[in-house]
Amino acid sequence: MTKSDDGEARTVRIAQQPEADELLGRSPLAALVGMLLDQQVPMEWAFTGPFTLAGRMGSDDLDAQEIAAYDPEAFTGLFTAKPALHRYPGSMATRVQQLCQYLVAEYGGEASSVWADAATGAELLERLHALPGFGTQKAQIFLALLGKQFGVRPTGWREAAGPYGEAGSHRSVADITGPDSLAEVRAYKQRAKAAARAGRSK
Repeated sequence: MTKSDDGEARTVRIAQQPEADELLGRSPLAALVGMLLDQQVPMEWAFTGPFTLAGRMGSDDLDAQEIAAYDPEAFTGLFTAKPALHRYPGSMATRVQQLCQYLVAEYGGEASSVWADAATGAELLERLHALPGFGTQKAQIFLALLGKQFGVRPTGWREAAGPYGEAGSHRSVADITGPDSLAEVRAYKQRAKAAARAGRSK
């Protein structure tokens, strides 16, 4: 279960696929892995990845202990099998395994422990930023996702999430609740990229 303050699994519509979204709503590790995969591929592809990976591992959930101990070459094979789990399946397989190894070493393999007892948004951001593959932006987006859709709201969480924590925004996966909001987030990202290109060309 992706632990919220009330301990309930949440209904999310990020992957735009019911089975994949159901897994994201109940599995802390699936949510983290989806966020890790969310780069250089469409958001819904990234967040469908955990469900596909679990199926290829013969399970209905992901287990950090199992992934951490998996033979690296065989684990990469799970990513590169067609259809590939990512645009860069080899490197992302390595990153997912590194993430799980870190969770095992630091949190006993429990992904939800990253945020379960964080007292402040700043503390939670620091913990997320320490995860392999989580830069500042990714950490802030995931913090916003936890706050907006999973009810994980330590003091100051919106401030720690930066612009991604703003109420009513459509900047990131944290704001996706269905096809319409997905389109709005995608349009925002396209505008941001266009502005960045225009700035570089000056």
